[in-house]
Amino acid sequence: MKLQMAKNSLFATLLRSPWWVSFAVAAVLALLAGALLPEQFRVAGALGTMPFVVVGAIAAWRQWQRPSAAQAARTLQAVNAMAWPAFAQALEEAFRRDGYVVQRGQGGAAMDFELQRQGRRTLVSARRWKAARIGLDALRPLQAAREAADASEALYIGLGELTDTARPFATQHGITLWQAAELAHALRGLQPGSAAGASALPASRR
Repeated sequence: MKLQMAKNSLFATLLRSPWWVSFAVAAVLALLAGALLPEQFRVAGALGTMPFVVVGAIAAWRQWQRPSAAQAARTLQAVNAMAWPAFAQALEEAFRRDGYVVQRGQGGAAMDFELQRQGRRTLVSARRWKAARIGLDALRPLQAAREAADASEALYIGLGELTDTARPFATQHGITLWQAAELAHALRGLQPGSAAGASALPASRR
């Protein structure tokens, strides 16, 4: 069974925070260890800060990989110009590149893709990616399909603004949301063949 970090745990929170926060925590703990612990335990106390250093390094790497605001804006422009077949093709290529086995959903269903990787299933809803607002009417069918299929995860892809009720619903049910920044990263470097007039999507920073 694959272990997962609790979303509200200290280390999960630090992974979502600026990378330097973890290094600052490690530095403060190392200083406290040097000041408060007996001399024979100071080295052990300093080594106890290593998990924070590791988390800081992971956070720094992840944050470096994130697209810039300009890249996200270019991705937003590109995907807004696509029709559904081109956008679906780009998503499928991105999912496969990230190691997923991809199956297309049935037309009109609450989900457009079913992803499988390492024994976990994820249902994806993306067909309404151009909608100006994302509300409960978009998220509830996906969550219902997830529960009916006993899937591990649910992912909603949309560029619109989340309503005041949609965001807490997504948080409560653990629905992952991909908007402009996440799409800019996921679609980095891809060029869907059927996207008329669309150029290659921007690559993330190296």
